[in-house]
Amino acid sequence: MKRVVHEPGYVLHHYDWSESSLIVEAFTRAHGRVALVAKGAKRPSSNFRPVLLPLQPLLLSWGGDGEIRTLKVAEWGGGQVMPRGDALLSGFYANELLLRLLAREDAHPRLFDAYAALVHALAAGDAEPLAAAALRAFELLLLRETGHLPALDAQTLTLAPLQASEPYRLVAEGGLRAAHADDAAWLPGQSWRRLAASLADEAPWTATLTVVVGLPGEQRGSLRRQLGELLHYHGGGATLRTRQLLQDAQRLMAT
Repeated sequence: MKRVVHEPGYVLHHYDWSESSLIVEAFTRAHGRVALVAKGAKRPSSNFRPVLLPLQPLLLSWGGDGEIRTLKVAEWGGGQVMPRGDALLSGFYANELLLRLLAREDAHPRLFDAYAALVHALAAGDAEPLAAAALRAFELLLLRETGHLPALDAQTLTLAPLQASEPYRLVAEGGLRAAHADDAAWLPGQSWRRLAASLADEAPWTATLTVVVGLPGEQRGSLRRQLGELLHYHGGGATLRTRQLLQDAQRLMAT
C-alpha cells in the first residue's frame, strides 16, 4: 500500500461519499490533484471537520493504491485566515480552474507554489489592483503548465517575431496573431514579450506578477478578457460558476 505522509496541500472541493464520509479533491505539491476519501468526516466528533476547509494550507497523509485514496490525517498548516468578500470568490475561482484544467496525479510544484502565494495574497487583503494582478499571473502560469498557452514572443502560425509597438491578440484556436481592426482586446508586442520572459522555466512566479502589475490599467483589463476566453475554451466551454457569481455581484453593486 502506498503511503504519503505530511504532504503540503489545499482542499479544492469536497462532496458527499456516504452518510458520514466525504470525497476530497486536494491539490498537493508533489502529487498534483488527488482524490481522497475522508471517512467519518461528516460526524460531529470527526477530527477532519474543522480542518478540511478550502484556501487553507494543510499537511495531508493518505494511503491506498486505487484512484481514490484514503485520507489518514489532515493537519492545519497555519499562517493565514480565510479570505473574505471578493477575495474569497477569487479563491474559489482559482480552485474551479484547477479542477477543470488539471489531470489527477500530475504534479506541478511551480504551479502549487504560485497558488499558495495567490491564496496568501487574497487572505492578506492586498489592494484590489495587486490581488487582480496576482490572479492574472496565476492564470498565465496555469495555462502554461497545462500546455494551453502558446509562445508569447512570436506569432503562433507564422512564427514571425513580435514588433514592440504593434498590437497582437491571443485567441483560443489560433494562438497569438496580429490584432484586427475590430479586436476589442489586445496587447502590444513588447508587453507580450515581457510576459513570455517572465514565464521562462527558471523565472519565479513573482516575475510574472511584477510584469502584470506594471501593465497600464487598460492593458490589464485587456489581458483579463483574453485569458478569460482562453480559459473558457480549454475548460470545456461552460461558464465557471464562481466567475458568474462575481459578475452578478459586480452588476448589483453598480446599480
